[in-house]
Amino acid sequence: MLTPGNPIYLLIVVGLILIGLSVILSFIPLGLYISALAASVRLPFIALIGMRLRRVPPAVIINSLIKANKAGINLNADRMEAHYLAGGNVDRVVNALIAAQRAAIALEFERATAIDLAGRDVLHAVQMSVNPKVIETPVVAAVAKDGIELKAKAKVTVRANIDRLVGGAGEETIIARVGEGIVTTIGSSVTHKDMLENPDSISRNVLSKGLDAGTAFEILSIDIADVDVGKNIGAQLETDRAEADKRIAQAKAEERRAMAVAREQEMRADVQQMRAKVVEAEAEVPKALAESLREGRLGVFDYYNMQNILADTAMREQISRGGGGAPGPVSPPEPSGSERR
Repeated sequence: MLTPGNPIYLLIVVGLILIGLSVILSFIPLGLYISALAASVRLPFIALIGMRLRRVPPAVIINSLIKANKAGINLNADRMEAHYLAGGNVDRVVNALIAAQRAAIALEFERATAIDLAGRDVLHAVQMSVNPKVIETPVVAAVAKDGIELKAKAKVTVRANIDRLVGGAGEETIIARVGEGIVTTIGSSVTHKDMLENPDSISRNVLSKGLDAGTAFEILSIDIADVDVGKNIGAQLETDRAEADKRIAQAKAEERRAMAVAREQEMRADVQQMRAKVVEAEAEVPKALAESLREGRLGVFDYYNMQNILADTAMREQISRGGGGAPGPVSPPEPSGSERR
């Protein structure tokens, strides 16, 4: 039986005490509290326990407070903890505040946390305010009024504007606006030679448009890095237009030819139809003659005279065409038996 004087009992008690102390020390950041006191950061011990309960790493808050205190920046632990709980990067915000203070840039903790929560790198923004960044635009193609294409590339030197980082447009907007300005400037030039002789006129014109309005940057300079001559777009357009006009004219001519062929076929059909009518009318002549002979309205000698006239007419037509001799005379018909009597 274990008694208070038993050595095994003492060992068990000492072990339980050590386990309890280790649990307490793992839950309570005593080392961080001592580091904060050594750095003259006054923070209640109960605040460290509250950070553990709110699942906020005390090391992040304490180390950032020590760093800011050594830099001469007075920060509040509760606001830093709230920024961490909101998903912000406390260490990056503190580094940005220290960098801004060293560069004499006005930056408050609230604005720095707002920039950080907006998804922008506040430390990189402060560094860009001190050391401007050069943005190189892609090749921008534009056509002057004389139809010659120019390809220009620009380098834009920008500086971050801390006041417009929240809600300001990014680098893509700067590149798009600069490209638009280059196209407008080249397109308004009378000849492409003006742009080749004075490429700085592109920079001056683009820079005077205030392209950094509403962006998170301040444009310091726009330099044209390269200008190349491209295709003769005007001549190519005129060639394409002439080719299109030629195809239209050919199509219209083909349409008129097809209409003429159709009209010719229609006329041929009409001629055949009229010939058929003539043949039909000529077929009625013998019938009419026979009817006249039967009814006595036409005599035999009248018929004989008519045949001679027709023969003379045929002879004259053959002679006029250069044919042979005239046809023989038509003999009168023999009288019938009644006429003999």
